[in-house]
Amino acid sequence: MTNSLNDMQMSKAIIIFGANPAVCHPVGFQHFLKAKENGAKIIVVDPRFTHTAAKAHYYAQIRPGTDIAFIYGMLHLIFKNGWEDKEFIRDRVYDMESIKEEALKWTPEVVENVTGVKKETLIEITEVYAKNRPGSLVWAMGLTQHTIGSSNTRIAPILQLALGNMGVEGGGTNILRGHDNVQGATDMGCLADSLPGYYGLAEGSWRWFAKNWKVDFEWLQSRFYSPEWMHKKGFTLARWWAGVLNGKDGNDKTHNSNGDSLKALVVIGNGITSIAQQVKVKEALDKLELLVLSDPFVNEAAVITDKKDNVFLLPAATQYENSGSVVATNRSTQWRYQVVEPLFECMKDQDLLFELAKRLGFYDELTRSMQDENGNFTWPEDATREIARIMKTIGLTGVTPERIKKHTDNWDKFDHKTLMGFGECEGEYYGLPWPCWSEEHPGSPNLYDISKSFMEGGMGFRNRFGLEHNGVNQLAAYGSAPKDGSINEGYPEITKANIEEVLGITLTEEEKDKMGANWKVDNSGIILKKCIEHGIVPYGNARARARVWQFVDQIPLHREPLHSQRHDLAEKYPSFDDKPNHWRVDTKYKSLQLEKNYSKEFPINLVTARLVNMNGAGMENRASAHLARLTPEMFCDINPELAAKYAIKDGDMIWVHSPEGTKIKVKARFTHSVSKDMVFLPFHFTGIMQGVDMSGNFPDGTRPYAIGESANTVTNYGYDIVTQIPETKGGLCRIEKA
Repeated sequence: MTNSLNDMQMSKAIIIFGANPAVCHPVGFQHFLKAKENGAKIIVVDPRFTHTAAKAHYYAQIRPGTDIAFIYGMLHLIFKNGWEDKEFIRDRVYDMESIKEEALKWTPEVVENVTGVKKETLIEITEVYAKNRPGSLVWAMGLTQHTIGSSNTRIAPILQLALGNMGVEGGGTNILRGHDNVQGATDMGCLADSLPGYYGLAEGSWRWFAKNWKVDFEWLQSRFYSPEWMHKKGFTLARWWAGVLNGKDGNDKTHNSNGDSLKALVVIGNGITSIAQQVKVKEALDKLELLVLSDPFVNEAAVITDKKDNVFLLPAATQYENSGSVVATNRSTQWRYQVVEPLFECMKDQDLLFELAKRLGFYDELTRSMQDENGNFTWPEDATREIARIMKTIGLTGVTPERIKKHTDNWDKFDHKTLMGFGECEGEYYGLPWPCWSEEHPGSPNLYDISKSFMEGGMGFRNRFGLEHNGVNQLAAYGSAPKDGSINEGYPEITKANIEEVLGITLTEEEKDKMGANWKVDNSGIILKKCIEHGIVPYGNARARARVWQFVDQIPLHREPLHSQRHDLAEKYPSFDDKPNHWRVDTKYKSLQLEKNYSKEFPINLVTARLVNMNGAGMENRASAHLARLTPEMFCDINPELAAKYAIKDGDMIWVHSPEGTKIKVKARFTHSVSKDMVFLPFHFTGIMQGVDMSGNFPDGTRPYAIGESANTVTNYGYDIVTQIPETKGGLCRIEKA
């Protein structure tokens, strides 16, 4: 999120793609409603008429998986009418020309054919959004969970770049995270391809962490099967199960160390029953040698497996029984104070992991960088200081426990629009949204804002991809730099090798000896100090890239979902070539998509989403009698006209079948919020699989008040070409009366 929910009150238009904040972020949605009261135009683009759409001025009911086509249609009209911000594009964007060229193809008529949105609606929405600036663009899983999800999340910022809506109050690209501290968990490296702070898996990054963790690099390297595996991506959450099944019985081939299978799974606070391919998940759970589930409630992975031995349920403490920092959607950090001691046998996550480290023989190495001269440390304060000391890539140096606590203790002393503090918090933005470069820096409420100075939270676009591409300078133009800096144009990332030349300074030999190779690995802090003195951000000042030359699609292109209602369009806009060793798993794309016309047997679009009273896998919520009473059973939303074709009545039990050969039995619920060729399933239920009640696997007294089929038993095969996020928002199914 480049801006914040609060900042939307500054917007004159808000366009929402594949997100339903009225349901999924009901507290945060108040900022949308406040913006509407202030005159902002609300636009919703979604396959389903949601509660958010009910509050919008304009609504486009789009066919799933066609967001790129829709946005290119908007760009076509923007360029045709001269509504783009020409100065912003000229000075701060690389290769918008290629986007213009592609947009020429997407006339309103073509967009209508592909997306199902009438051309008049496209024209109306585009004009309203283009003429009401600054505009904020919002998205969530409805935009990301596709085979082209990474392209979706590139075309959306490109729209904002074209209109000059980046780096301004009321603008930006604002991604709504689904759970508390998702942003913080991502920052901490809970991904299969990065270390904390988004440091890559290269040797230099590992050596930086080894140095700061005070362990030998060679010891760290020895923990891997062999040295080269230190630099390879792991399995993603979406397809961990493939590592267990290991290419057998027709499953996709895997590429694990020594060709071995995964044998053990440890899950800490993650609802793996909310990911796609639940039948595969069950199959993998059944084949594991060891399954450990740590959760305040019974993790239902233990319920959907037939495994009878070596399944361990560890009672975990809740956030109320613990303390520490969490990071919100807008990059702001908050301190959580412990309310009560852990109840019964519940154990805090860190204590569980500390005990495991002791049993495995590396507790001292795990905690060494937090320890004082006597081997003691205070949790979580010393862990927070370790984070600030090491994670320089996203500017966490200034996020200390003392500052976070001060903000949390004085949350009433901040402006609820700008996040700027007053009184004892004067000169700081609430939660020190990163990057917060030093203990004197206020945090950065809006990314890429050059109207502010460096020490007011200003910055340009990051220089990460070299100084030139195709003979074009990648640095920002003159005048496109944060105000009051010593450099008023683009400049490269600051390193030990170029700092003297770029800043026009002379370093002492002592400074050179202490300095790290670049600002990301500089324990001395000298590079940052010199940058602060000159008012320039250490990561450089470059152009935003409309073209990403490392990707298969260098500019975003529309590609049909693997299972498309429009096979004619799948042939015209096919998916990617199959991708071997994609996060260790061979992954099908075009070969599967064009194998046959799936829409003949599975003619109905299938979409999934969240309910306001549930959350993720729903383990906690369905254990509440009050929340479960609101939705006591799993259901399928269906348009009455579609239901009539199958002689289905409101309240009938129906089977929903997927192209994967799986099925679920659910109750039909009539609604006009879905179109006549679509059904909707909430993804919060489990405990029943393909008609078989498995709730007997719950330990005595733990069965929740509501169980049901999992929507992800029938979500279709398909994974993003870059991130491997599953394609749960674009698939097909067929239905029949049970």
